[in-house]
Amino acid sequence: MTDAKAHAPATLRNREPIAAVLARELPTAGTVLEIAAGTGEHAAFFAGMFPALSWLPTDPSPEALASIAAYHADYPGTNLSAPVTLDAAAPDHWPVAEAAAILCINMVHISPWEATLGLFRGAARLLGRAGPGAPLILYGPYIEAGVETAPSNLEFDASLKARNPSWGLRTADALDALAAQHRMARSARYALPANNIMLIYKMI
Repeated sequence: MTDAKAHAPATLRNREPIAAVLARELPTAGTVLEIAAGTGEHAAFFAGMFPALSWLPTDPSPEALASIAAYHADYPGTNLSAPVTLDAAAPDHWPVAEAAAILCINMVHISPWEATLGLFRGAARLLGRAGPGAPLILYGPYIEAGVETAPSNLEFDASLKARNPSWGLRTADALDALAAQHRMARSARYALPANNIMLIYKMI
């Protein structure tokens, strides 16, 4: 399985800053559902960092699922699950019954808006069962009112839209409004390296 492993260079740079925020925001027990887990490098690293939590990585891409499976095969612990096929844009068909927290890294801007709509809808259903305070945790570059957008993020946004007009950086205000439609509210914002931020939404 090792040959199927993919590598995302940014993972090595951002995994520890992300983990520092997760240490503050994740629950102490239960399942963390990772949406759009990509290569699986984050899943393996975070599962090792938080052994009391069960980590469930998901992705819609067969290539990504193969890579995640390879990392899972080499993972020395028991709290990392095999990957599951999940399309954020189709929350009515998520093959997951429960989650104590949901993590989504670098998906919102590299997918149609429908994927984000589905993410919040599915998160509200699962986290609603977990109860008030259950978090949906997002990481990536976002556009914020009153905060100057870094030139590199503007260039990135333009490049994404050139690749696919339905992609692009989203505004934090749009995510806040979407959260409010699903009985969630933003509880925290963290500035991270390379002009990325983490937004924490919790069930009310």
